[in-house]
Amino acid sequence: MGPAIEERLQSEQYLGLVRKAFRIWDEADTEEKRRYAANIVTNSAGTRVCSDDVVRLFLDWLEGFHEAHFAVIREIYQNPGSTRYEIWTNLYGDVPRDDSAEADLFKLLMHDMGVGHVVRQERDVNQLGQFVRKTPRRAARGSAPTTMKSAFDDIDRYVLTELGKQFVHYTMNEVVTRIEGGGGG
Repeated sequence: MGPAIEERLQSEQYLGLVRKAFRIWDEADTEEKRRYAANIVTNSAGTRVCSDDVVRLFLDWLEGFHEAHFAVIREIYQNPGSTRYEIWTNLYGDVPRDDSAEADLFKLLMHDMGVGHVVRQERDVNQLGQFVRKTPRRAARGSAPTTMKSAFDDIDRYVLTELGKQFVHYTMNEVVTRIEGGGGG
């Protein structure tokens, strides 16, 4: 290990991350969560893709998310632009009724990750990276839908946010590779 990594390993900021990760590891219900906690500690030691504040956020997500969240994140990472229908069918198969507990759970998972800025609906951007407003789709007069949008919608597409992509790199990869164009923090 080089002197920069040696210095990092001895820093109070890094040791704080290690202590938090060990608490999460100790309280984890599954081996998967333990592996993710270890990955965060290992990957944040040698790579500075994001700041320690962001790594702490990743540890918070790790602590608060369930394995079902991680399954959805992996699915969107592997298949960017998937619809809720595609995500569900790839993970679980047959689509349940919209008034089922499974539909409620799936809506909750998607809500948690949307509010946490891990996933979002796919959007167009201009050359400056700014999101472009969608042109509203107007229904013909008198042809309003009679049902609400399904929990398993097959129209809107989902992607990981940039923060979500970094979360995947820090938690779900055994060894982080530098994200293209990524800066250190």
